[in-house]
Amino acid sequence: MPDYTRLIDEETRAFIHDTEAWYPPDAIDLTIAEQREIYDRMCRNFHRGYPEGVRTEDRALGGVPCRIYEVAAPIATVVYFHGGGFVVGGLESHDDVCAEIAVTVRARVVSVDYRLAPEHRHPAAYDDACAATRAAAGAFTGPLLLAGDSAGGNLAAAVAATFSGDPGAPPIAGQVLIYPGLGGDTGKGSYIKHADAPMLTRDDVIFYQDIRRPEGAADGGAEADPTAAPLGAASFAGLPPTVTFAAECDPLADDARSYAARIAADGGQATCIDEPGLVHGYLRARTTVPRARASFARITAALAALAKGEMP
Repeated sequence: MPDYTRLIDEETRAFIHDTEAWYPPDAIDLTIAEQREIYDRMCRNFHRGYPEGVRTEDRALGGVPCRIYEVAAPIATVVYFHGGGFVVGGLESHDDVCAEIAVTVRARVVSVDYRLAPEHRHPAAYDDACAATRAAAGAFTGPLLLAGDSAGGNLAAAVAATFSGDPGAPPIAGQVLIYPGLGGDTGKGSYIKHADAPMLTRDDVIFYQDIRRPEGAADGGAEADPTAAPLGAASFAGLPPTVTFAAECDPLADDARSYAARIAADGGQATCIDEPGLVHGYLRARTTVPRARASFARITAALAALAKGEMP
């Protein structure tokens, strides 16, 4: 097992402690209603308010509830999908993150409130992600980017693959995936090395995969359905320029690395940025942990570069 006392610095350990005070490591043993209640309370605790220069509007796009973050003279539109294992989270959970992205990148951000499992299993969240993205492309001008963290990174990648294979779909200028779960092999690599990592364990990942899977569907891992597990795709050719972020102390780290590598191997533009000593969910640590703050700066810089047609 990795020596997390060496890998994780004092500020990050304080963030982990603060998070677990609100959302305990054994949260998956609670009811879904309880998980959502304590997750929402935890997110409120970490909410840092809005920077100056952003205004919001809640309205449906493609029939999906969304929150639109507007800034003056946006250079692009970023469609953002929140994390939460497809089970928790919504417009409030990543509210301040989206506001900061909007101001820092100088982009309009569309946060998508997709349907959650287990009430709405796959492909509900994927269908909502595609519908909202198509509607955003029709409603706003300028480059269209996709972004998301954790489960949201999965949705962004699935939408990117679907649109790249559809000549009638709007073009995606780029995507940024933050510690995404992309359906990698849970029996090897970072899934085993960091099986008991703080903030997210291998057992947590399997729980979220199982609860999203359609009832009666077999466990096919990454081979089951690329719209649910983007790493199961037969080809990665034609995908938009991509930047992924891997937290070192995270069972999902290899998903970010493998996805970028496979896009590059199929002739696309992709890079993975490894973030040493960081843990899953570190976006909420961006104001208190120097490593997370630096990574968030790299995330927003990647979005700004892609909006200009450049790879960071």
